Amino acid sequence: MFETYYTAAILLIMSIALAKEYYSPPIILFGSLLLLIVGNVITIDEAFVGFSNKGMLTVGLLFVISAALQSSQVFERTIHQLLGKQNISMRGRYIRLLFPVAILSAFLNNTPIVGTLIPIIKNWSKKNNISSSKFLIPLSYAAILGGMVTLIGTSTNLIVHGLLIEYGMKGLGFFEITKIGLPVAIIMIGFLIIFGYKLLPERKEILEKLGEHTREFVSEMKVLANYENIGKSIEEAGLRHLSGLFLFQISRGKEVINTVSPDEIILENDYLFFTGITETIYELQKNPGLQIVQDPEFDITNIDSNIVSTFEAVVSSNSPLIGHSVRESKFRDRYDGIILAIHRAGERIDKKVGDIIIKPSDTLFILAKKGFYKKWYHSMDFHLVSSSLEIFAKPAWKSNLSIVLLLGMVLVAACNLVPIIVAAGFTALLMILTKIISFDESKKSINWNVLIVIATSFGIAKGLSNSGLASMIANFLITATNIFGDIGIIMGLFFVTSTLTWIITNSAVAAIMFPITHEIAQSTGIDTRALILVLVIAASTCFATPIGYQTNMMVYGPGGYKFRDFLKIGIPMNILVGVIVTFLVYLGLGR
Repeated sequence: MFETYYTAAILLIMSIALAKEYYSPPIILFGSLLLLIVGNVITIDEAFVGFSNKGMLTVGLLFVISAALQSSQVFERTIHQLLGKQNISMRGRYIRLLFPVAILSAFLNNTPIVGTLIPIIKNWSKKNNISSSKFLIPLSYAAILGGMVTLIGTSTNLIVHGLLIEYGMKGLGFFEITKIGLPVAIIMIGFLIIFGYKLLPERKEILEKLGEHTREFVSEMKVLANYENIGKSIEEAGLRHLSGLFLFQISRGKEVINTVSPDEIILENDYLFFTGITETIYELQKNPGLQIVQDPEFDITNIDSNIVSTFEAVVSSNSPLIGHSVRESKFRDRYDGIILAIHRAGERIDKKVGDIIIKPSDTLFILAKKGFYKKWYHSMDFHLVSSSLEIFAKPAWKSNLSIVLLLGMVLVAACNLVPIIVAAGFTALLMILTKIISFDESKKSINWNVLIVIATSFGIAKGLSNSGLASMIANFLITATNIFGDIGIIMGLFFVTSTLTWIITNSAVAAIMFPITHEIAQSTGIDTRALILVLVIAASTCFATPIGYQTNMMVYGPGGYKFRDFLKIGIPMNILVGVIVTFLVYLGLGR
């Protein structure tokens, strides 16, 4: 009996610590694991079995694969096309965005998917002067819903898959969750499309509000024949209300247009002069047909971020660049890089970038080889050299190959030709060997906090089982809901699990509730795998708070959200999912 109460006390303290965020989840869970060992609830082997679990290792490999896909321009171009321009309704944009995100999240771990799409959606929102807060919570929710559809969609599924194997049962099939997860995803995305826009706030994040007070750089772009907006007005081309960027001049042959009207028509060979922040300058010139510098080695639409990066360098008073124009400075030959924009404090430069005479203290926004920082940081040419934007880009062939490898992994795993961990391992290895992602980048891409949480969760779940606490909680839950029969037990299991995700991370909830779910199945005779599906969906159904699911935390800051924003839209979603899952599982049981 001591072990039961001891484990209950540890679980209670662990839950409070996680909810109050006294320390990071990996520290809290690892500490709980050690206490279970000290109390002789679990052996050392049982405690650390999760660190070699196939599910946990698969999640790690999926992080590498998702990071490699980050640099694919396919995602960015696709999202911008899906969201469209001003003539599409908000509900139309939700339809075009949320279903593809859910589909993508079904076949990739949804955490890195959201991490990849946040900056893309924010950039689109800036360009179209629409609040990103209307999109980022739906982005997170669509990724969560998509993750419920297949085995590899979320780490929660893989944790339960691993626990099934640890308990001597068959692991989850690749599409076993689909029969419940797919209808849930479709209905709930429909809910977001119909009601989401009205329930979500319209606000800017802090950094977006401060953006207009940051340093402004001057850049110049030439309009080439393949620019899609030739013949359109500045307004129609979306160049009038760019967030953090202002079109202040057009040079057309010998004519200079200093006051640019929104009705001004864009012509081939126009030179467009912008002033603004580096992030928007870099994003804008990635559009085909807007050429910032003619240099085949530094073609920004086809660069490899393993080789080049962006830097900011302040020109020193002893620099050999002083007194020379950008064109005369032979910057490319001297520094193995190109100047994308120039900032001069207190002065707006209205010349072509190539004609600007460089002065002391000018700040240069540069695209250069990775070694630029080390080579020139201590030189007399610059007062200061610093890294600028974090960019993810690969040549088109690498982007396309990464998509092909992903599809191959999904096909092989879905057909059960090899275990999912083998398919993911080969895919990650091929992405490293083909240099879609470097070995160093692959190591950085792995979220070790997530893996530690997953690995320690297995030992904690074993502690609940060994101590008898899982059986005690299961019996209590059965007694409380048995009056309503199987449907009451199913609904009770769902809402207990789902409510725990409001305060505890979904991975920990899945591990805690697994032995309880197993005990309920053994005691009631309800099909074990049916209840496991309830657990899998419920542990991922964290819509009501930003705490329980990592993708909610990821959009919390960038969207400028408040805690109540999640409650307002998330509580009705949690309730609706519970009703749908209960109905589907009960029908599937034939009772």
